[in-house]
Amino acid sequence: MTTLATPRAAHRVPGTAAALTLPAAATLLALMNYCAPAATLADTARGLRAGGTAQIWLMSSISLGLAAALLAAGSLADDHGRKRTFVIGAVALAVSSVACALAPNASVFIAGRIAQGAASAALLVTGLGIVGASFEPGPRRARATGMWGAMVGLGIALGPIAAAGLTVLGGWRLWYWTTVAAAALLALVAARALGESRAERPRGVDVPGLVTMSLGVAALVAAITWGRTGWTAPGVLALFAAAAVLLAAFTLVEARRREPMIDLALFRRPAFLLSVTGALVTGLAVIGVMTYLATMMSLVMGLSPVAAALVLAIWSALSFVVALQAHRLPAHLPVRRLLAAGFALAAISEFAMADMAPDGHWWRLAPGLAVAGVASGLTNAMLARLAVESVPADRASMGAGANNTARYIGASLGVAIVGAVATGSGHDPAALAHGTNVAMVASAVIALAYAALALVIREKP
Repeated sequence: MTTLATPRAAHRVPGTAAALTLPAAATLLALMNYCAPAATLADTARGLRAGGTAQIWLMSSISLGLAAALLAAGSLADDHGRKRTFVIGAVALAVSSVACALAPNASVFIAGRIAQGAASAALLVTGLGIVGASFEPGPRRARATGMWGAMVGLGIALGPIAAAGLTVLGGWRLWYWTTVAAAALLALVAARALGESRAERPRGVDVPGLVTMSLGVAALVAAITWGRTGWTAPGVLALFAAAAVLLAAFTLVEARRREPMIDLALFRRPAFLLSVTGALVTGLAVIGVMTYLATMMSLVMGLSPVAAALVLAIWSALSFVVALQAHRLPAHLPVRRLLAAGFALAAISEFAMADMAPDGHWWRLAPGLAVAGVASGLTNAMLARLAVESVPADRASMGAGANNTARYIGASLGVAIVGAVATGSGHDPAALAHGTNVAMVASAVIALAYAALALVIREKP
């Protein structure tokens, strides 16, 4: 895919070690924290006396803060300074982690996790925006965006393992105190080491767009999360209706504004369309099923939470390695073909893993997890590159925000759908195995459909 001709970003800072390592470290911390409750849910629920419905929110509430804040944080960072927003995000993550560590009940913990999500959104989009502003298009940017994408896989691999280990050492709250220390250190180092970058021509705060988009996405993710307890509940239906109204209002606002938060004309760019839809399908067809896989390995195969996290690390660790090396691929290969190959491999891996059984051994999943790791590493690196190269050069953080918003909305949908399918036939091991296999096949079909779409969408001459 040819790189879009975009104007050079003003206030571009030269590529430095800090402009690569600090965004990478922030992404690693954000993803580790995002995944941590997967291995500590039982201990956290006991400590907070959380019931079944509350446990859903213990796991998913961070997605609400993430999805609602990503695009807004990206746009604000482009206008008011990416370094400034990055440091504010790190400080906010430290403060919200204190709330989680001290939470006396589930309600306070859930509020803290939502705030953690908003803080993580600022780190993720400004980090990728800093990379885009610091490295010119070409091999060095490919290496830098590959590093950023690699941290996604590494964070998913290490988060549950680190949280489970710290829980054994000092209880589930120890993870959140560790996050406080790491986020505070990140803020201090970033304030000293990062150079500032921002758009050449700030567009100003699009208050109507920011409010309607943030509230609309929040309502949508809340409806999807709450819907796992019953899709026809009045509260769930009201949230879906509110989301539809608010997102429709956002579209009308952006279409009429002279300086919109996100230019809707970007969706006519093939590269931007590939970036956003690819992120959505990643959440829907990959993150959704992988999020449930560790739990199903415990319930169906009898693995301990730590053992299940280690098996799942075959996928996430290989994703890290492959994304880190993706910049070595020949430069003449179009990104759309690499994306198509990545999603085709994801489909193959999910077909291979659709063989779970109560008497099965974990090693039967290993080949599929390995192929899935290669697929995720390739797609994470390519989507990170597209996120900054498919938008005007001074809007890199906004591009990252749009990409990641789609990813986490897709993940919320994917987790909800996979959970419904996996448990739809019953809760005994045989029924759970059958439901998980059906979810794997459905996810594979979605991934294949996107692979075909990536080959069809082409850059205009």
